[in-house]
Amino acid sequence: MKAPKDADARRAIAPVICYPNDNLRRPPLDTYRAARDKATETNRITIPPREARCFYVTAGSFFRITCSEGAQVGDLNLFEARNLEEHFYSGKTRALHGSHINVGDRLWSCLPYLRPMATVLTDTLDWYGVDEHGGRVHDVIGTRCDPYTHHLLTGEDYHHTCHSNLTRALADHLDRPLSEAESLVHDVLNVFMCTGFSQETGQYFMKASPARKGDFIEFFAEIDLLCALSACPGGDCGAEHSSDSPQCHPLEVSVYAPPAGALDGWYSPSHNRYSRRHSHD
Repeated sequence: MKAPKDADARRAIAPVICYPNDNLRRPPLDTYRAARDKATETNRITIPPREARCFYVTAGSFFRITCSEGAQVGDLNLFEARNLEEHFYSGKTRALHGSHINVGDRLWSCLPYLRPMATVLTDTLDWYGVDEHGGRVHDVIGTRCDPYTHHLLTGEDYHHTCHSNLTRALADHLDRPLSEAESLVHDVLNVFMCTGFSQETGQYFMKASPARKGDFIEFFAEIDLLCALSACPGGDCGAEHSSDSPQCHPLEVSVYAPPAGALDGWYSPSHNRYSRRHSHD
C-alpha cells in the first residue's frame, strides 16, 4: 500500500505514556534496607538445572535469587500464599514500570486484586542498562518457554520447558493433578534474562545473560507468597531454549527474616479499592 502524503506527519506524533506512575506510592527502600541489614537467613533452596521448585516467603521477609555456579535464567511465578487466584500479573507490571524491572519497581498481582506482591530491593546487574541491541535484563515481556509452542515450531515433544517445570513443581507441592496445576501457571518474571525487540521486525529476541557466578536479585515480600521458580533449560539463553543442548546451572534461593520491630510502621498492602460495580449507575 502506498504511503499517504501525510505519512511523515502521522509518524511524528509524539507518544504518550499510557500509565504515568508518578502517583504510585513509592516503596520505602531505606526502611527495607535497614531491616534487611538485621535479617537472618531462614531457608535456602536449590533449583536444579532444567527443573523447578516451590517455596514460601512471609510478608515482611526477603528472598534472593542467585546464580550460584554460572549464568542461568530463571522463570518466576508468584501467588498469594492462601489464595492462588491472586497471582503475578506480568502485563500490568510491564505497563506500570516498563518492559524490564529495576530496583524500586514492584511485581503486581492480577485483577481484581492489583496490589504489590514484591519489591525489587537489590540487583547486582543494575549496571547493565540498555545495550546497543536494545537488550535489557529481568524482563516481563517473555511469556515462558512451553511445550506447546515448541511442538508448534518443531513437531516434537519436550518436557523440560519452564511451563512444564513449573507445572510439575506446583503439582508436587500442592499435591494436585498435573492438569489442575497447569492452569495455575502464568506469565513469568524472567530473572537474569537479557531480551528486547529487534528494530527490523519487532520480534522478541534473547541474548546471553550478562550474569556471572554470584550475581543476584533480591526482593522484599509485600504479602505472604508462594513462589515457583524454574531454572530455564536455555541456560543463559544465549542460543536456544527448550533443548538439552545449552549448558545449565542451578539457581539458589535464600530467604531472610528481619527481627521483630525492624519494620515498625510498615504494613502489607491491601487489595485494590475499586468498588467492582462495573456500572454507570
